[in-house]
Amino acid sequence: MIFTRAISSFLDICSPAILRSVNGVLAVICSVLVYEIMTLLRPRVNDRNATACAVVLALYPLQWFFTFLYYTDAASLTMVLAMYLACLKKRYWISALLGALSVIVRQTNIVWMLFAACAGIIDVTLLSGKCHVKVADIDGSINDPSQPIQKNSNISSNLRRRKNNGAVDTDEIVRPTANILSSEMPGLLDEIKAILLTSWHMKWDISVQFVPFVMILMTFIAFIRWNGGIVLGAKDAHAVSPHFAQVMYFGLVSTLAMAPVHFSWGQATRIFESLWRNRPLSFLQVLLAICASFLSVHFFSMAHPYLLADNRHYPFYLWRKVINAHWSMKYLLVPLYTYSWLSIFSVLGRSQKRIWIVAYFLATAAVLVPAPLIEFRYYTVPFYLLMLHSNVTDNQNWFLMGFLYVATNIFTMSMFLFRPFHWDHEPGIQRFIW
Repeated sequence: MIFTRAISSFLDICSPAILRSVNGVLAVICSVLVYEIMTLLRPRVNDRNATACAVVLALYPLQWFFTFLYYTDAASLTMVLAMYLACLKKRYWISALLGALSVIVRQTNIVWMLFAACAGIIDVTLLSGKCHVKVADIDGSINDPSQPIQKNSNISSNLRRRKNNGAVDTDEIVRPTANILSSEMPGLLDEIKAILLTSWHMKWDISVQFVPFVMILMTFIAFIRWNGGIVLGAKDAHAVSPHFAQVMYFGLVSTLAMAPVHFSWGQATRIFESLWRNRPLSFLQVLLAICASFLSVHFFSMAHPYLLADNRHYPFYLWRKVINAHWSMKYLLVPLYTYSWLSIFSVLGRSQKRIWIVAYFLATAAVLVPAPLIEFRYYTVPFYLLMLHSNVTDNQNWFLMGFLYVATNIFTMSMFLFRPFHWDHEPGIQRFIW
C-alpha cells in the first residue's frame, strides 16, 4: 500500500505540467546568469541596461520556444552559463563541477567545458602582470612598461568594482581590445607565445587550478570508449559526419538574429575600411574564406533523412524553399556566409583577444560540424556566448533585436497553437516547431 502510494506520488510529481514548469524555472535562472555575466564582462553597463539585455536574450526565439516544451535546451544552456560564470569569477573547481553536470545533460557540452577552461587559461595568463611583461618584450612596442603593466595588472580585480548605487567607478579599467581584421594590434602568434611563456612560469598554479577539467575530460573519453561513441540512443541517426556547411549556417542565422548590429551600413563600412587598410593581405584572407565556404557547401552540405522527411520543423522548409530551391542557390549564399563570419570576427575583435576568438570559432565548429542534422537548437549556446561577448552598447540595437524576437515568437507560437495538421501515415495531431 505504501509502495503504491509512493508510485502514485512520483507519477504526480512527474506529470507533464510539473516537468514543463522545470524549464520555466531554469529560464529564470538562465536570465539571472546572463545578467551576472553581462555585468562581469562589461563593468561600465548599469544595472538597468544589463537587465534589459537579459530580458532580450530571454526572448531569443529558440530559447523562448523550447522553454515551454520538455527539451534539454534550457537545462543545457543554464548549466553552461553557470559553468562559464564560475570560470569568469576564477572559481575553476566549481566551474569544472558545473561543466560535468552540463555534460550529463548534453554530451556535446564537453566542448564548451574545454572552451571555458581555455578562456580561464587566457584570462590567467594574458591578463596577468607577468604576461604583460612578456608581451612588451615580444612586441617591443611599449617604451615605458612600468605604467601600462601596473594599469593592466589591475584589470581582473577591477572587472566588477561597483558603487553602492550601481554606478561604475570612474577609475575602472577596460579590458584591452584587438580587432582580428587589423594588423596594428599584437598578432595571434604573439598572444600564443605570451600564453606559453606565462603558462610555463605559472605551471604549478595552472595545473592545480585546471586539473578538474582534465579529470572530467579523461572520464568523458573513458565513457566514449565504453559507449562506443558520444551519442546515446539512436546512434545510426546521429552518426558523426563532416558537416562543415553547418558552420556557415550558424554564422548566417546568428547575424540575422543580431541583424541591427551586423546588417547595418556602419558595420559594412567598418569591415570594408578594415580590409582596405590591410590590403592586399586582407583581400587574400577574404578570398581564402570564400573558397573555403564554396568547398564546404559543395562537398560537405548534407541533407539528413530527418530533414527531408519531417515537415514539422522549419529547417525542412528552409532547405526546400531556399537552400535547395535551385542547384545554384547554395552557392549564391556563400557571399552572405562569408560576410556573416567577417562581421562576427569584426564585432568580437573590438573587445576580445584574437586567441579567444579563435578558441570560440574552433569550439563552435567542434560542436556543429559533427552534427549531420540541421537543428537550430544546436546554435543556442554559441549564440549566447556570441551575444555576451559582442559588447553591443547601442540601446536602439537592443530594442530592435527585442522587437524582432517578439515578432518571431508571436509567429512561431501562433503556428504551433493554431495551425495543427495531421499525417496520413500516423495518427495524432502534428504541430510546427523549430
